[in-house]
Amino acid sequence: MSSPYETKQNDSVSNNVVWHNSTVTHKDRVELKQQKPVVLWFTGLSGSGKSTVANAVESKLLSLGKHSYLLDGDNVRHGLNMDLGFNDADRVENIRRIGEVAKLFVDSGTIVLTAFISPFIGDRAQARALFIQGDFLEVFVDTPLSICEQRDPKGLYKKARAGEIKHFTGIDSDYEAPINAEIHVQTENRSIEECADFVVAELARQGYLPLNQRNEITG
Repeated sequence: MSSPYETKQNDSVSNNVVWHNSTVTHKDRVELKQQKPVVLWFTGLSGSGKSTVANAVESKLLSLGKHSYLLDGDNVRHGLNMDLGFNDADRVENIRRIGEVAKLFVDSGTIVLTAFISPFIGDRAQARALFIQGDFLEVFVDTPLSICEQRDPKGLYKKARAGEIKHFTGIDSDYEAPINAEIHVQTENRSIEECADFVVAELARQGYLPLNQRNEITG
């Protein structure tokens, strides 16, 4: 049985490059891990808490015995995407690459969390299109710009307002908020722990984590 994530030939790939089907299938990997693989695509403004919430969610998944991996925007730019800048074209390519990496993780049977601003609706839709129905959940970390600027953990908003950083999302580059995110986390009046609990509860409610008879999340 081939993987649902087998990549089809496209015009930009040489005819000498052929997809190799692995003996170990996607189904085998899923059964070994005993979980439903999915992408949790965290999106939101800089300073919204994407990485912090995603990290807390991954810790909770670990405590439940789940196999997961967090792809963080800054971390990925230290390696895989170190050649990309922050103009619109490079942002598009940044998200394209992350979508492809996330697809590999899902094919491996892993729950993958991605924490990227990913500001454009079209780019997030393109990432979603890489996955079969139900394997991609958009997690909107909804924090007002004013709160993000107050937090400004890296001092980036201050630099952007001073003109020292160009193409900064929310200042001189647009952020297109999700319209129908599967999980909508409003962080303004919630702690990180409460936000993470909310995401995990939503995963359970939507059938991605098992519940016991008392409707508690089980490992």
